[in-house]
Amino acid sequence: MDTIFQEIDNCVTAPQGFRAGAVACGIKSDVNIKDLALLVSDRPCVAAGTFTTSTTRAAPVLVCQERLKRGMAQAIIVNSGNANCATGDLGLMNAYRMTELAAQYLGIENELVLCSSTGIIGRQLPMNKIETGVGQIVLGYDQGNAFSEAIMTTDTRPKRLALEFTLDGKTVRLGGATKGAGMIYPNMATMLCYLTTDAAIEQPWMQAELRAAVADSFNMVSVDGDMSTNDTCLLLANGLAGNKPLNAHHPEAETFRQALRYMTQYLAREMARDGEGATKLMTVHVLGARDKEDAIKAARGITLSPLWQCALAGGDPNWGRIVAALGASGCELYQERFEIAIGDVQVVQQGMGTNYDQQRAKAVMAEKEVTITINLHIGDGEATAWGCDLTHGYIDENTLYTR
Repeated sequence: MDTIFQEIDNCVTAPQGFRAGAVACGIKSDVNIKDLALLVSDRPCVAAGTFTTSTTRAAPVLVCQERLKRGMAQAIIVNSGNANCATGDLGLMNAYRMTELAAQYLGIENELVLCSSTGIIGRQLPMNKIETGVGQIVLGYDQGNAFSEAIMTTDTRPKRLALEFTLDGKTVRLGGATKGAGMIYPNMATMLCYLTTDAAIEQPWMQAELRAAVADSFNMVSVDGDMSTNDTCLLLANGLAGNKPLNAHHPEAETFRQALRYMTQYLAREMARDGEGATKLMTVHVLGARDKEDAIKAARGITLSPLWQCALAGGDPNWGRIVAALGASGCELYQERFEIAIGDVQVVQQGMGTNYDQQRAKAVMAEKEVTITINLHIGDGEATAWGCDLTHGYIDENTLYTR
């Protein structure tokens, strides 16, 4: 990581002026697990977001998309255990009602509150429990970690980070928390991701930078090839750091851009690492593609291959699975040119298998993190994607999910 960034604690409440809190209100079957969370800034924020491209978008996604047209927000209310998706007009009314309850509790305008839900599809929210739960949330400037835990569903651990750096001689912080372990194949953002900063930022530039960061991070993650109905990534900036507002012409805009990229890529990797039933993180680097679009096709094609994911789970360096996935990815490819390496073991050169050290390849495959490097030797397109192995744990998780 660039030395201008320092990692600190409290994720989304690390930046000045952000508070959070969480309670167990009984949405989940285990009444001791926190399942309702609230994140709020002391003052209204410039806001940006990206969302699922699924045509079966959940009610809270619709609410956020409508409210972000203003480019402003101050709070986010999130529940886990229930996706509020495929719930019709009542589900949409309940999503708006969640924001009203939060607004009343905080004493702010309804339109400044965004909402998210994650969990089982097709069930109506227990609004009586949520109404009671909102009133029980105790907010704190040091409760970002509690927030990150309350948004989890099948995650085995929270994914969170906070960075500190300087802009215009001012101390600036960027915090992030995300959840996601299954139904991960985003084409916009991530499952649920919340980013906060006390930097002052102009909204159009922030929206553009968020979208670009998401394209190279969350959009490059796959656990199982299934896109979620609730994918949401939100960024709030309250300006309390006191820097001159960032835009494309700001002399230190690149510093914030790098911090945002580091944040989103770190969180993306952590989601892939915590895929349902996963035991290994897969990183796929593609070089020498015709262009970036082709590099993305190739990299994602490998992470999406269940055959290769199973080989990874079993520690089998069966590079033929990679070749098959690469050929099916749709990228431009010349059979006499491409190369493949598993870790530091070159297994394919000029499109043909090499006389590689199989024991060394097996040792690489047995590690917790396995990197695949592919060079197509066509152009200068590059991309990196992340995924995980496919184990019996994935099946177990997804046969018991609604019980």
